[in-house]
Amino acid sequence: MLFLFTIMLNKPLHIISFDNPFPANYGGVIDVFYKLKSLHDLGYATHFHCFYDERNVVSDELKAITEKVYLYKKNRNPLFLFSNIPFGIISRFHKSLIHNIEAIDAPILFEGLQSTMVLHKAKLQGKKYLRLHNLESKFYSGMFQSETQWIKKIMYYLEVRKYKEYEKQLHHFNHVFTLSVHEKEVVKSWSDSVTYVPVFNGNKKVMQISEQGDYALYHGDLRLPDNKRAVRFLIKIFQKIPNYKLIIASSNGKDFVTSQIKNFTNIEFVIIDSESHLDTLLENAHINVLLSFQQSGTKLKLINSLFKSRFCLINENMVDDKNILQLCEMASSEGEFITKINELKSRPYLDNLNRKEILSQVLDDQKNAQVLASIIEADKG
Repeated sequence: MLFLFTIMLNKPLHIISFDNPFPANYGGVIDVFYKLKSLHDLGYATHFHCFYDERNVVSDELKAITEKVYLYKKNRNPLFLFSNIPFGIISRFHKSLIHNIEAIDAPILFEGLQSTMVLHKAKLQGKKYLRLHNLESKFYSGMFQSETQWIKKIMYYLEVRKYKEYEKQLHHFNHVFTLSVHEKEVVKSWSDSVTYVPVFNGNKKVMQISEQGDYALYHGDLRLPDNKRAVRFLIKIFQKIPNYKLIIASSNGKDFVTSQIKNFTNIEFVIIDSESHLDTLLENAHINVLLSFQQSGTKLKLINSLFKSRFCLINENMVDDKNILQLCEMASSEGEFITKINELKSRPYLDNLNRKEILSQVLDDQKNAQVLASIIEADKG
């Protein structure tokens, strides 16, 4: 199979993305960038279309794995809030996108429902595929529940209602590729053509590290309400484990965290200033405490922790692939997290070989790219 795809040179493909994927420094674009790279390695000449707010630079890294890159500025017209189409979708359209797609006869892979507004504006002839990054109605439902500012809360609620209707259109795609097993089962109620393809992550090997780390680590984007809620939960837990250190790491959210931990000497906030800095934090962590209050996709921060660190203590919303779950420690309640942390903090990490074997089977970007390619190529027949 690998030989067949490596000789398929210059197969044209359109990919429409919700954002510019480089630098690949947050969950959604990590999947986009490393999928794009893996498809390039299989011989695809990708015409890459992406919408942006501020990431308007086409990097050399992106140029190297695409045939051509097209940038489109998102249109944040406030009147779009009154549309029945979710704001995240209606804001991603540009007239030139239609012309640029029609100029090249090729299949079209949509990255997330947010990239599909063009389908309301034109009858595109190519086969259409969707990489479903979230069941957005569930994602925004989680944001609604975690948000504390009432204006944002109302906006999230309206997005939930709109996405619930919009998601029923998934049967229009030739095939849907989901990020989680749960999402695959949900999509089955709308479409028979659905495949679970694990997240593309860019990791090549499991790091060789010592048996003992120095602290517990939580890392995440603290602009997101769900992550803020997780931090509040963990601060409450580590107040009750005063003899063990927790590092909360993020590239943002310093004021939010420091205001809550000023009376606790065992909890520290660290600003992540680079990918290598995060790698060092992961390398020295003994327990990665990771949780989410919403069931949506697979969380990239867990995947990176499995490749680069030791124990991963999670709740059930982080991932639902049974192969990956067996590599994690599980907890749900506050009491269960406290018990597990106290148990793990002095236990040597000895599971490296088992982790290598499983991750090489489940989270190999090249193998997973071949799954996408095989379905796209089969449809041409």
